Formats: sequence, C-alpha cells, structure tokens
Amino acid sequence: MKRTVLVVDDEQNLQRVMRMVLENAGHEVLVANSGESALTHVQNPNLDVILTDLRMPGMGGEEFVVRSRKERPDVPVIIVTAHGTIRSAVKSIHDGAADYLTKPFEPEQLEIAVHNAIKLRDILRENARLKAEVSESRGSRRLAGESRVAQQLLEEIRRVAPYKTGVLITGESGTGKELVARTIHELSPRREHPWVALNCSAIPRDLLESELFGYVKGAFTGATHNRAGRLEQAQGGTLFLDEIADLDASLQSKILRVLQEREFSPVGSNQVRAMDVRFIAATNRDLKALVQESKFREDLLYRLDVYSIVVPPLRSRREDIPLLAQTFLHELAVEMDKKVMAFTPAALERLKRYHWPGNIRELRNTVERSLLTCQSNNIDIQDLPGAIAAKDSSSTGEGLTLDKMGKKDLDRWLEEVERHMILEALAQTKGVQAHAAKRLGIAERSLWHRIKKLKIRINRVIN
Repeated sequence: MKRTVLVVDDEQNLQRVMRMVLENAGHEVLVANSGESALTHVQNPNLDVILTDLRMPGMGGEEFVVRSRKERPDVPVIIVTAHGTIRSAVKSIHDGAADYLTKPFEPEQLEIAVHNAIKLRDILRENARLKAEVSESRGSRRLAGESRVAQQLLEEIRRVAPYKTGVLITGESGTGKELVARTIHELSPRREHPWVALNCSAIPRDLLESELFGYVKGAFTGATHNRAGRLEQAQGGTLFLDEIADLDASLQSKILRVLQEREFSPVGSNQVRAMDVRFIAATNRDLKALVQESKFREDLLYRLDVYSIVVPPLRSRREDIPLLAQTFLHELAVEMDKKVMAFTPAALERLKRYHWPGNIRELRNTVERSLLTCQSNNIDIQDLPGAIAAKDSSSTGEGLTLDKMGKKDLDRWLEEVERHMILEALAQTKGVQAHAAKRLGIAERSLWHRIKKLKIRINRVIN
C-alpha cells in the first residue's frame, strides 16, 4: 500500500535525495521549503508521516512540530537534524516528535525511520478506531434501541459528530441530554481533546463568569493566583453548557461575543486569547418562548441552535425500556457487588407500562432501588417501587372505576395515585419540594407530610 510522506526542508539537494529514496521505496512524497508552506499539507487526510528539518527560514522546525502535532496528532513527525542541533531535536521529541535522524544519514536509515513511523501511524489509527467503537457502544447502550425514535436519535448524532458545528440539545429532564452531548464529542475528531461540562444552574451567578472565563491574580478579593476557566480547559475539545436557559443577560452577551469572535479574556485581564472550542448546549426549557418573553437573546439562540437535537422522553420509546433496564442492571450489579442477573418478564412488563415522568434518570434510580431490595437472582414485581409495581402503573387515577379497582380498596388506590403524582412532580422539579408543592397545588408543609407518610426517598428519585 502506497503511503504519503511530507518532506519539509529548505535545502534543495537534501530534499531531492530524500524524495528519490522514498519514491523508490514506493511512497508518495509531498515537499515544502518552509514550515509555513508545509502547514497547507498537514490537513491532507492521506498524510502518514512528516520529515522536517529544524533550521529553516521563517517558521523553524520546532514551531512547525508543535503546530503540526496540534492539528494532526495522529501523524508521526521525524526530525532531520545536524549534530549541532541534537539538543533541539531531543526537545522536539518532548514536544511530540516520534524520532530523529542525524545528518548525514544512509538511505537505509531513512527508509527504516519512515517504516517505523508508518507502523506507529497504523497503531494510532487502529487505537482511534477502537476508541471510537468503544465510545459509540457505551453511548449506544443507553441511546440505542429497537424503537424508531432511538434509531433516529443515533442517526442525528452520527450526522453532526464529525463537524465543528454547534449543537443545541433539548428534551425533558432526565432524558439523557448530557449523554447525547458526550457521545457527539466521543464520535468527533476532537475525542482526543478535553471534554468539559458546566451546569449553568448549579453555580451561583456571581461566580459563573469567573468559572467560565477564568481569572487573573488580583482580579477580585480572594483571587490570589491565576485560574484557568472552563473555556481554556476545553481548548481543542468540546464545552458542554447544560441548563443554558439559566444564563443571565450579561453572560448571554459575553457568550455571544465568544461564539462570534472565537476569543475571550479572563476576568481582570485585558489579554485576548484565541479559542478553539466546540460548543454544545442543552436545556429542558423552550428557548423560543423565553426569547418572546425577553428572557433569552434571540441572536444567541441562533448561534447556539445551528443544529438541533430533540431527545425523546422515555414514554415515547417504551420498547427500549427492557434493554435500558438490563444495561443499568449489569452496571449497578457490578458496582454494588450483587449477583442479580435479570428481570422477570412480569417485572419488565410493569416497567414498560409505567409513565416515567423522570425518564432515563428515574429508570436508573428504580433499577438501583430494586437491586437493594432484591433477594434472589432476578428482579421481580415485588422488588419494584410501589407506584411501578401497581397493576395499572401507567394510570394517574383518571377514569378509574370500581371494576378497574378489583379487590383493592379505595384507600390503597388513592395512595398509589398520590405516590405517582408526587414522584412525577418531584422528578419534573429535580427534587425541589417547594416547586413540586406549587405544581401539585398544595402547601409545602402538606407535601412534606405526604412524602413522610408514603416513605418516598427523594434522593433516590432525583439523581
């Protein structure tokens, strides 16, 4: 198989000799006289190996090594150096070069060095392929399934992953929006670079700016040293902004400028830093409605929503629930050192019937809770939480008749309906009891008493 080698050297005679040796060995050879001109070849998808001199006019070999390794970490670089620059060659090895040749060298030495570099390139390619397969399988275990909506979701992820395009992910709480974002990153060319996540609602507003942009020493009281923000930490990789709707107006305008100019400044600094970061944002709120209410900038929405992915709720992909539940069971059984292998068919049927207001997050918590109570090798109906174990677990009490109640008494039915409604309200409000009480139309103290009476464990309902 013919391989492509880039030779970077301003000495025409040496360049000609290397080209002849490598072409005789069956390789395709590209040549450049300087680091600047060589950079135009670096993005060639067929490039396998780079040979570069250290001393060249303009951009020297050391800088070229750093630049080429940043843009193509998968392509090995061989330094060609004279005796007087061996120390610089060794430094370039630390900067990522794979090998070096000392002038003058025999043609066989050149061929062996390139051959070894090609083997390294093949290993790097295979590792990248395997890592991509592993990353995809990890994400696919929770995202994929037999349902049409799950397959469409995976197809959208694969379609947008290879590009730098910004992505806006929307969907109900607990549907797995961060997992979708992480899968996009791991299937992208940026997978070798940082993945950085920031929940915009989890950090106080007065601290969010410094958390995002970083700060310099003396920027404010307590800033005793420079600190890199999430933007700088994500250089070359992906920054995931969860709960983007919770950004206040001033931060919205600053994020907009970052997206437009591709640069930022740490808090307290006038220094502008270039940025190479892919943005993925997520929210469970309607940003277009917030724009109409003047609570979210329309121009920022357009910048974020270059490509939109809607993550479906779990109730719209019920046929995937057995696969998801079994996946969680395998993971959690190992973590908890429990020898529970599967669900009984009856238990799986109850899981499929349930409405899942908390979506995948609630399903995982349910599996964990069931593992704690299970005393056999299989999770059965009696191991499931009460609201899910109920025969009509998809019902919230609407349309109940005496015939549907069967042998159950009214108090038990009312208790099951009450439990279901409280769990749904807690899931929708992320466990905040004051907000859940407001949704249910009752006093917070009344909700607290009902939670206590029904023995609802909030920390298990909300992750």
